[in-house]
Amino acid sequence: MTSKIAVLPGDGIGPEIVREAVKVIDALKANYGLDVEMEQGAIGGAGYDAAGDPLPAATLELAKASDAILLGAVGGPKYDQLERDKRPERGLLRIRKELNLFANLRPALLYPELAEASTLKPEVVSGLDIMIVRELTGDIYFGQPRGIEERNGERVGFNTMLYSESEVRRVAHVAFQIAMKRGKKLCSVEKANVLECSELWKEIVIEVGKKYPQVELSHMYVDNAAMQLVRAPKQFDVIVTGNIFGDILSDAASMLTGSIGMLPSASLDDNDKGMYEPIHGSAPDIAGQNLANPLATILSVAMMLRYTFGDEAAAQRIDAAVRQVLAEGYRTADIYSEGTQRVSCAEMGDAVVAALR
Repeated sequence: MTSKIAVLPGDGIGPEIVREAVKVIDALKANYGLDVEMEQGAIGGAGYDAAGDPLPAATLELAKASDAILLGAVGGPKYDQLERDKRPERGLLRIRKELNLFANLRPALLYPELAEASTLKPEVVSGLDIMIVRELTGDIYFGQPRGIEERNGERVGFNTMLYSESEVRRVAHVAFQIAMKRGKKLCSVEKANVLECSELWKEIVIEVGKKYPQVELSHMYVDNAAMQLVRAPKQFDVIVTGNIFGDILSDAASMLTGSIGMLPSASLDDNDKGMYEPIHGSAPDIAGQNLANPLATILSVAMMLRYTFGDEAAAQRIDAAVRQVLAEGYRTADIYSEGTQRVSCAEMGDAVVAALR
């Protein structure tokens, strides 16, 4: 049965990097019989431009009818003055919520060829392979009440950090299951010493952990976790944490690998339907210049094949092709160093397709 992928390029460099990922999918279809069809939709600023909404009804319908979603990036300065509900980022938050994509998987993997590109010493990051599991549909980004109002003659902004027991439980199960397939080590990151929300988080993770006795469970406050990521990152295997902490820690972890342009992500529901995207933003400063690094988006396709379609062989083909182009010295501007071959976004995509063949 043919699977369907909703392709949502979005804004900025989104159309450029997604175009290269689609080339890779087409190559897998042509050479290895991958049975998928693709249909494009608008999201973010492109959605607002097309329909006055960062998540047009037609795009949401397409996403719901598809087996997986491939997303580029959203946002740009031209939309900064819009009402909050019309801004591109709201479309991203809404599609995650509408599709119940609660588990965000963010690997931080350092390719040996890029050890020198990391901001840390090679001996600190060499061999790095971390998976951050971030809860994606709860926490302070969605908690109510929220707003800006006047109190005692001055404006006050307020947000609510909120987690239910069931929200913590389900993402904890995902994290433990991933840990079982890796090094059987899981670190739960919270701030239970000052936040009641984190107290509950820790209690539930401990409870769920009793069902996975083979996994070594540890706990760390988020401020210490941030410090440890840059001090001794290889102590971690799998990290599970809430939405806001995960947002911050996963971006910090991305720089250990040399470039945020190298890191894919997956956002999954209860049935492994997922949205796959690079963790970087829309980079409007280089949009349309054929300079962006498409590898994170291409690697997101590998995650799609692995987690939603269960096609490990095809996923490994993409992983191997990316490793090959890096070994051959191809580099986009963000990972370029002296002695390597600087290529454009499209040329990097072509190199991966050639390696696939």
